[in-house]
Amino acid sequence: MFPKKINHPFLLPSAVLLCGLFALALFLSACGSGGSSSTTTASSMGMVSTSLSDPATCQAPDGQFSHVYVTITDVQASTSATASSSASGWADLTPGLSNTPKQIDLLGQANNQCFLATLGDNVELQAGMYQQIRLILADNSISLSNNACGSAANCVVLTSDGSVHALQLSSEAQTGIKIPSGQIASGGLTVSAGQTADLDIDFNTCASIVEEGNGQFRLKPVLHAGEVSTTSSSINGKVYDAATGNPVLGSATVSLEQKDANGVDRVVMSTMTASDGSFVFCPLPAGNYDVVTVATRADGTFYAPSIVTGVATGSTTGTILMHAPTAAAPTSTATLTGLITSQNSSMAGTIADIQLSTLETVSSTLYTIPLPPTSMQQAATLSLETAASAGTTACPTGTDCSTYSIQQASGGVYIGAWSSSGATLAQSTPLASYVLDGEAFVQSSGGTPDCSPTELQSTAYALTGTGPYTVAASNLAFTSCQ
Repeated sequence: MFPKKINHPFLLPSAVLLCGLFALALFLSACGSGGSSSTTTASSMGMVSTSLSDPATCQAPDGQFSHVYVTITDVQASTSATASSSASGWADLTPGLSNTPKQIDLLGQANNQCFLATLGDNVELQAGMYQQIRLILADNSISLSNNACGSAANCVVLTSDGSVHALQLSSEAQTGIKIPSGQIASGGLTVSAGQTADLDIDFNTCASIVEEGNGQFRLKPVLHAGEVSTTSSSINGKVYDAATGNPVLGSATVSLEQKDANGVDRVVMSTMTASDGSFVFCPLPAGNYDVVTVATRADGTFYAPSIVTGVATGSTTGTILMHAPTAAAPTSTATLTGLITSQNSSMAGTIADIQLSTLETVSSTLYTIPLPPTSMQQAATLSLETAASAGTTACPTGTDCSTYSIQQASGGVYIGAWSSSGATLAQSTPLASYVLDGEAFVQSSGGTPDCSPTELQSTAYALTGTGPYTVAASNLAFTSCQ
């Protein structure tokens, strides 16, 4: 039984071997916010192309899924950061999809190693700053020709036995999965008069699928978006074992991170390295990223994480060296367990989507340390869904809850700043010190915050001694949830 997490590779923005896995790249174009009026002139219009991408971490042969199919019926954009799905003024970026929905394999091979599919091409749009994007998926009951899912419009195909399972959606997925300004590069898509903007939607597939207790799979969309260059917008490099000077004999996950509004480095997208140790993220919005790498040797040993800071789009990291446990940390694994609860303002249990991350402070910055890849950890962070007491899980009175057990590297981070000649990494401390960080979201909303406060952090748990390292974390109790 899998823990309640997203199994690797999400990206409604995501799914490409060399590009960062589940990045859905959507080249958006539409006819103006709310449509053109008699006062609209050609000089006030721009063009948008929309595409989908996804660098995935959970695909076959090592991941749980061989295919993840979603059917997209529309992509819309609004200049308002707070407009509801029923508000007026939404611009249609993909007018052709309403009559002909597009079913896309988020783990499929990208046509050009960056983009999975083009959703809208050169659509005319009113110039302005679009602060919200909504991706609308088809209801599973609709009829599709050449349906790869059989009867459902959205589904997953398991690597283990090839069985097909419907991917359950919530009403939010069908009325529009919201990509808020905080998940759009530069805070929004700027469409300039007379210019063409290329919008990429990255579908983080592996972080977007939750296996529920009843054996069903549910989409809990994790998406990012931003304007990209269709010619040169990548970050690449290689990951090697420091002791052998060869590619890691096992699996390595590479994540791009940027600071959120609270200064925490958050995962923007993740991918796996190829057999030669190489990785590439494309397409990428312009900017600087911190590249955080975790790896698991074939014998199950966790390498200490490595961080290269300040890597600009269009750059290479060079070779990133991964270090196996040292004498100071002879046991490579730390196990962290705990409970997360959610309740509404009436003090009754209510369901919430929780994104659980492990953070570590290095030089005054809180970095997300992605989960080292294992058969049970196929995403950089853990996706959970709280639920009422069931089976052996007994929730505290008046709450819904979810238990978790994750494994992390015991060794402290190796970190260094990007350099054109290659980053020099030094270990910050022999043993790690982890903070458990939970973010609450409205169920299947794709990023709408829930509860008050919407984010909770544990105290820092510093590992000591020679192991085994176990942490029984204090409960993260979310209140005032929807």
